[in-house]
Parts: sequence; C-alpha cells; structure tokens
Amino acid sequence: MAERYSSFQSGSMTWFLQRVTAAFLVVVLAFHFFLLHFVHHPAEVTFAGTQGRMSDWGYFLTMTLFLITATFHGVNGVYAALVNQGLSGSQQTAVKWVLVVAGVLLAGQGTYVALVMNGMI
Repeated sequence: MAERYSSFQSGSMTWFLQRVTAAFLVVVLAFHFFLLHFVHHPAEVTFAGTQGRMSDWGYFLTMTLFLITATFHGVNGVYAALVNQGLSGSQQTAVKWVLVVAGVLLAGQGTYVALVMNGMI
C-alpha cells in the first residue's frame, strides 16, 4: 500500500481550521446556492436585489464570513498541496508569503465590496 503523506500534522491548528472551514463552507454554500438558484432565479438576481440582501445584517455577516472562510480554506489548501508536492526551503517561504498577501488582498477587496453593497461605504 502506498504511504499516506500530508503536510498537515494531525491535530495542528491548520489541520483543525481546514476541517472547520470545510464544514462551514458546505453549509453556507448550500444556503447560498439554494437562495440564489431556487428562491431567486439567477435571471432575477440584480444589483438592487443584491444591495437589498446585503442590507440585512444576518445575510451581510454570513456572506462576509463565507468570503473570509473560503479565502482561508482555498489559500491554505493550495499551500498544503504545494508542500505535499515537495515545495521546500526558500521557495516554500516565498510561496507562503505570496499566498498570504494574495489572500489578504482578496479578502480585503471582497469585504470592501460587501461594505459598499451594504451601504456602509
């Protein structure tokens, strides 16, 4: 049998957060998909409708957490996959910081858009 290798140490904080964010994303993605594909038909999703939904604090907080959680989960997953493929040394450090900066910029831009859609900015 092939040996199982993972860059995540079982029980580490990144291991734990990857699983917690996955569980959260499954639930919120189902809510998001149901709301925007069954409650509101995709052809009916408009800028004004989005502003209306984002003005509801529960929806706003859920979608903002969705964005931040998905960003962390994706960036952490890409980093782990690269480490599993043998990335190490200074290349690993460089990739880690590029992913951190990209993740912060993505979460920041998405949060800014959410705040604009909410009417706070």
